[in-house]
Amino acid sequence: MPMGFFFEIKRRAGQIIGPVASITMVVYFAYHAIQGDRGFIALGKLEHQVSSLNSDLIDLNNKRIRLEKRVALLRPDSIDPDMLEERARIVLGYAWADEIILLEAKPDARAELALGQITLNPKGERKPAIPALHQGNKP
Repeated sequence: MPMGFFFEIKRRAGQIIGPVASITMVVYFAYHAIQGDRGFIALGKLEHQVSSLNSDLIDLNNKRIRLEKRVALLRPDSIDPDMLEERARIVLGYAWADEIILLEAKPDARAELALGQITLNPKGERKPAIPALHQGNKP
């Protein structure tokens, strides 16, 4: 009788192995179609990223167009006097005697370090790169 029992188990296992393997493969591929690196969820994330990058691209193109228009105003064949005066004031630091000048807040330490305006001592404390400039114009 033990021989018939094992034969029956072997016969039923042979009948079940095909459907179980098929169901396993379907579940595997369905899971990866939804959750995988190239699945539907990843597709949604990529579409969101593409739309975000497209809006960034539009903003950058608009900024480039504005800058190209400003550069065109500074070309020698078509210099705009107002644009030239604005750039001269910014670059050279000029102002009229009757103008009131408002200074913006100082940049952070990284920008000052990059510009060479300050240095850091070994303790990490800030100190002016050129002390005479920061002591009230002493001779």
